[in-house]
Amino acid sequence: MNKYVPPQRPEETYSQGFWHAVIAAVLYLVSSMILMINMLGYFLGHYPQHFELTDEQRNLILQTMMFFIWLAGGAGVFVKVSGLQYVDMLYFCDVTILTVGFGDFHPINDSGRGLVFPYSVGGIIILGLMVSSIRKFAQEISHVNIVKSHVEKRRVQTIGRSVTSSFELEERRGQVRHHTRPRHQPTISAPFDLKPRAVTFDEEKAHQHDQPKLHIKKSRPVTVYSGFKALKRVGSRRPKLLLLREEKDRFTAMREIQRSTATFKRYSALAMSVIAFGLLWCVGAVGFWKAEAKSQGITYFQALYFCYVSLLTIGYGDLSPTSNAGKPFFIVWSLIAVPTMTILISDMGDTVIASFKRGTFHLADWTVLPKAGLWRALLEKHPWLLRWLQKKADKAAEGRRVAEGFRVGPAEEDENPAPLTLEAIAEQASLDEPALARKLALAIRRTANDLKSEARRRYSYEEWVEFTRLIRFSRMDRPKLVEEEEENGLIEWDWIGENSPMLAEESESEWLLDRLCESLNRYMMKQHQRHCHGHGHEN
Repeated sequence: MNKYVPPQRPEETYSQGFWHAVIAAVLYLVSSMILMINMLGYFLGHYPQHFELTDEQRNLILQTMMFFIWLAGGAGVFVKVSGLQYVDMLYFCDVTILTVGFGDFHPINDSGRGLVFPYSVGGIIILGLMVSSIRKFAQEISHVNIVKSHVEKRRVQTIGRSVTSSFELEERRGQVRHHTRPRHQPTISAPFDLKPRAVTFDEEKAHQHDQPKLHIKKSRPVTVYSGFKALKRVGSRRPKLLLLREEKDRFTAMREIQRSTATFKRYSALAMSVIAFGLLWCVGAVGFWKAEAKSQGITYFQALYFCYVSLLTIGYGDLSPTSNAGKPFFIVWSLIAVPTMTILISDMGDTVIASFKRGTFHLADWTVLPKAGLWRALLEKHPWLLRWLQKKADKAAEGRRVAEGFRVGPAEEDENPAPLTLEAIAEQASLDEPALARKLALAIRRTANDLKSEARRRYSYEEWVEFTRLIRFSRMDRPKLVEEEEENGLIEWDWIGENSPMLAEESESEWLLDRLCESLNRYMMKQHQRHCHGHGHEN
């Protein structure tokens, strides 16, 4: 058009409607290209023929439609009230809802000022809902495409290193035989038929039970031998302590993967938000620099300043779009940039701001607001200092008892026993069923209390060993249980394998409580069968 029917400048120029049409054509072109790529992916077999939207995707679509209806409808209402052009009122509504407020357009009568009250509040609420849905949708995509691939990569690397080191260890000890047999991998429990449940270690299967699956192209899964299927158990029985130490090493490795994954998840989201913010800031400044060069003659630095003030919704008003190309560009740019800035602040709250809060709390604990038990936690991190102070305290207490005439001797045992060590677990004798049933009831109460806490509880390896023994004892007789523990160890899965409880969607407390309740149900059913069998013999 500029070539064949150019405007007669300076009397004529392209209107805002023309630039809105150009921007709409560009957006339609981008959308059609995305659809063509999606269709190509379907023909190549990367996408399914049919798919269903998740709840978050539905909310995002509905809230986006509602936002644009509110934006466009409000502009029409303000046109009737103020008598200005629709494109100017569309720009005014955008600046109002985003709380930028340059001041170049404002209500000119009391009717317009009265409409600002409900219109601004409703627009801000809809915008907040839309930004929240965008953030959840972005987290869902990053969890599937980035976080899961990171976990799988770390897990496969750890399995490769552990299998190699374990074989070297076996060779050094001379315990590798030419004829090895695979370890029997029984299931830890089977669901009882009270009600169906969907407990799985596969995230794809878990989503099938809870919500429609998000169809996003995934990389081909890496085939690895999980756990001790790669490292064959030798035919002879090895010491239980050696098995426990090997299991704990793998448990510790998986805990490290969990910690690194949590950190990677937070900071990868922050990095993506920072990159998006930088691109919108710098590229947007280029757009305003070119659009406002003739009307205002601004420099690129001034355009950067204007974009930064707009992104933070400060809106001083010293610079604002005045050209017919600048206003439509600002509407589209701001609707993308301001929500991106909001998401960036939210991601900073999970990383930078959270670290600052923890630092502030630690500073307060050691200075103006000391917390009870702080010095005890510090001493526990330095056992030598704790032992020295405890020795001094015991000597002082012994002197007081002698002075007061009391008997000198060891202190009474603490009511709360210390947690078991690997050596104690290896030497612990097998308990009878009534004792295990009592411990099972206490374990159920303990895990139920752990579910009430806000933070997810993570148990130590020694605690997992005790829980596993309580889960398994109701499934087999005592001689068989003792034989199984001596031959294959106390844990029936590989911590860094595909069936590890640490890869489950649910928390560790939920996972354990579910299986502890199963064990209790099996134990009660077994007791009922024995009772009925005993009455049958009497009759």
